[in-house]
Amino acid sequence: MMGGRLLNKNSKMKLPDFSQASVLVVGDLMLDRNWQGDTSRISPEAPVPVVHVKNVEDRPGGAGNVALNIAGLDAAVSVLGYTGDDDAARSLKSQLEEAKVVCQFMTLANQPTITKLRILSRHQQLIRLDFEDSFHDLPAEALLEHYTAVLASHDVVILSDYGKGTLASVTQLIAAAKAAGKKVLIDPKGTDFSKYRGATLITPNWSEFQAVVGECESDEDVVIRGAALLNELELEALLVTRGDKGMTLLQPQQPPIHLPTQAQEVFDVTGAGDTVISTLAACLAAGSSFSEATVLANQAAGLVVAKLGTASITQQELQATLHTLEDMPRGYVSADELSEAISTARLNGEKIVLTNGCFDILHPGHVRYLQQAKALGDRLIILVNDDASVSRLKGPERPINNLATRAEMLSALACVDWVCAFSEDSPREHICRILPDVLVKGGDYQRIEDIEGHDCVAKAGGSTYVLDYVDGCSTTNLIKNIRDTSDKR
Repeated sequence: MMGGRLLNKNSKMKLPDFSQASVLVVGDLMLDRNWQGDTSRISPEAPVPVVHVKNVEDRPGGAGNVALNIAGLDAAVSVLGYTGDDDAARSLKSQLEEAKVVCQFMTLANQPTITKLRILSRHQQLIRLDFEDSFHDLPAEALLEHYTAVLASHDVVILSDYGKGTLASVTQLIAAAKAAGKKVLIDPKGTDFSKYRGATLITPNWSEFQAVVGECESDEDVVIRGAALLNELELEALLVTRGDKGMTLLQPQQPPIHLPTQAQEVFDVTGAGDTVISTLAACLAAGSSFSEATVLANQAAGLVVAKLGTASITQQELQATLHTLEDMPRGYVSADELSEAISTARLNGEKIVLTNGCFDILHPGHVRYLQQAKALGDRLIILVNDDASVSRLKGPERPINNLATRAEMLSALACVDWVCAFSEDSPREHICRILPDVLVKGGDYQRIEDIEGHDCVAKAGGSTYVLDYVDGCSTTNLIKNIRDTSDKR
């Protein structure tokens, strides 16, 4: 059973009470400035489009956008970081305070506020102009002192690292948060993750993760290398954001959670990482478990990538995306539908049981076997061989019943939750991707070592069982009896 508060199986998944949450964001502050307009001609001075600017928009970026996302969920949030003493800083402060973010800026008289100017036309970015100098000679002791003083009034800390220098003393910031009993979440930067040792959770994206642990060709690689990183950095959790492959949450002594992407349309990925860590922090501060916070962060990311530019989401938008277990597909499902259903079941604290086979002619032996399997957990998955696979394994005269018929019959059983087809002769790849809590096979197997995928399941902390063989029930014998009877006629 997974740790944390379990979702109610009979009620709609609910957002936590964000009004009870308070988050402190520390990191690199920036101002995103967008100039938008139409283009209808090329400049006579150079081969570049002329943009007739009609709309100018300032928006918090970097740590400011992280704070803005938290405020959008109606959680209390403060942001601490460096700015210059300039118009950009004043615009940034005005934008954040309007959203009810508490601004704790440390002003540097001789440094400009980091500003990123984007020129856009027809929803496309033509060019970006960066106004920034890496911060130098930062008053790190003053920031640490201010940070330590305000820690007590917040539940969770986010360290938002964009490599601009604000988090040069990140080790001390982590230590202070731990000493105060606060969870500290980090959106990492660069390839030296050792400086984040002792944090509660880090959220590397796919390229950042692989740059540190090496190339991962499968979910199994992600789990193995991620578990090693968890141990090395002494983390409580690791969340890898994997682009169109969704997210993977890893926790010590817990099965991995793979969440498929929720994005229906990807319009702009700018700021998606900010939305993920913001939602995680707000949920954890409101009492959610890591797994619950992750599913909500995944939903939030799916919303924000459909928006143009650096964007945030609201509590109302997030609420609208939630669905219940009853909304999940049941019966014969695709691989993607199965992945989402499994993730939802696990987030509900349910135990996953898996078996596989051809199930050509369904008989009482199958039914009893599947009922026994279901009794070992909460949800039963059947991976069923497709027709071509059955023919290769059983001979050219098989299957007797095609895949659609076999899947329909299995789906009709009350003990079966999901049926999914596979085309390979061995189910190992799929078992090692799903990593059920329990893997089962029938009594015609004598040794667990002979069961495909048992090693992957064991490494993930699961169990494999051989169930009792039901005498007198065999598909092969049924077919033989039918043919013998037919011959006698």
